[in-house]
Amino acid sequence: MKKKFAIGLLTLALFGGVSLSVNAQEKKTDVGKALDKTGKAIGKGAKSVGNKTAEVAVKGGSKVADKTWKGKMAPDGSDVYINAKNEKYYVNSKGAKIWLKPSQIKTRVEKKN
Repeated sequence: MKKKFAIGLLTLALFGGVSLSVNAQEKKTDVGKALDKTGKAIGKGAKSVGNKTAEVAVKGGSKVADKTWKGKMAPDGSDVYINAKNEKYYVNSKGAKIWLKPSQIKTRVEKKN
């Protein structure tokens, strides 16, 4: 008797849980979709602001601590820095230091007025 009661109770709990999970997966309304788009836009904006902040911070530190190589540029056209170990690098748009091989360093073309 107790065994049948326990099995019945477990079966009832199982069906109750399934029905609740089905109700939780309802379709989103127009307001819900708009909120999702807004959330994604805010996330993209925050990510780009964070990347720019990191880039500016690393470039500022590089200008103070390391030498800028005059007349040379990185593959993306930015400045090339030389650290104390004579290693060459540039700072990408995400604020990461990208180490350069000698073949990657280009001569900067001077603009004529």
